[in-house]
Amino acid sequence: MFAWRDLRVARYAVIAVFFLNGFMLSNWFVRIPAAQEKLGLTEGTLSIALLGTAIGALASMSVAGWLVTRLGSRPVVVVCAVLLCLALTPLALAPSLPLLVVAMVFLGASNGTLDVSMNSQAVVVEEGYGRPIMSSFHAAFSLGGLAGAVGGGLIAARGIGIEPHLLGVSVAGLAAALVVTRALLPADADRGGEAEPAFVRPTRALAALGIISFCVLLGEGAMSDWSAVYLNDTLGTGPGFAAAGFAAFSLAMAAGRLSGDVLLSRFGATTVVRFCGVLAAVGLGTSLLAAQPILSLVGFACAGAGFSVVFPAALSAAGRSQEMPTGPALAAVSTTGYFGFLVGPPTIGFVAEGVGLGAGLFVVVGLSAGIALLAGAVRDAGAKG
Repeated sequence: MFAWRDLRVARYAVIAVFFLNGFMLSNWFVRIPAAQEKLGLTEGTLSIALLGTAIGALASMSVAGWLVTRLGSRPVVVVCAVLLCLALTPLALAPSLPLLVVAMVFLGASNGTLDVSMNSQAVVVEEGYGRPIMSSFHAAFSLGGLAGAVGGGLIAARGIGIEPHLLGVSVAGLAAALVVTRALLPADADRGGEAEPAFVRPTRALAALGIISFCVLLGEGAMSDWSAVYLNDTLGTGPGFAAAGFAAFSLAMAAGRLSGDVLLSRFGATTVVRFCGVLAAVGLGTSLLAAQPILSLVGFACAGAGFSVVFPAALSAAGRSQEMPTGPALAAVSTTGYFGFLVGPPTIGFVAEGVGLGAGLFVVVGLSAGIALLAGAVRDAGAKG
């Protein structure tokens, strides 16, 4: 299919694209407070702006599937990586809330399309390797996010303004994107034929993968938004210790993704995904019942490790589906999962209003158990298990 050297170089290129994606986004995330202060936004008006990212991403993902089918993933990755890097500039320069919303929609659309296309390229490279390597790509995204958050935080701490910071990152990211995307596999590696439909109804197996993705990304969204609040407000730990909750979750997720490919190769996707669902459900559920700060950190770490390989495994299975083109299959699973990431935090909040946050987080426990029950879906929609 492809020469081994080309596959190996393409793998490094895809890793670099995933890393760049996480790095660019996290540099913006750490400067959101600066944008809020610059424009004098309240939490409510800031939420309106942040909603633009979700709108842009959800609107673009199905279109991304069509583009990958018609053009192949490589040109879509190249264009969208460039657009994502450029998207940081209007975020930094937006002089008003309406223009910030427009900039956020642009960011979301660029990122959503890049997400689908780079995962499609990753599927082709993984097929060439003949063994699971998808988790390593998502580990690169996590590490890129960590590097961007640390670097961006240090820049902000030195008092450097949002404009020079994001403009500098945008230029550096653009240069990197133009270099690393040159080594991706060619467009015909995953371009559909003329008669191949770009939009088709998802199969039952793909629908199950979508539900798994919804469950795991809802859990990720809940952990990112509510772990610190739970530790600080419910358990009364104070803000310093509370920040360790999401840190434990993130570090465990990164470690799980770094080791995920080895585990998937040795034990099979179904077994690993089922174990991960059980680990997240039992670990998080036990810590919530105990309601002790240290055990909560252990529980959040169990959730991070449990969630780590589930979404990459679901995408890998979707991308190898024999009943649906790669681009639309990945778009369907990604869109469903991303929707879970968006609705998760407010859903937990609404439940917590009535029964308390500790009880509300049991929604995540239940969905983690659901992942374990649906683990067979990753066997074949395409994946080996």
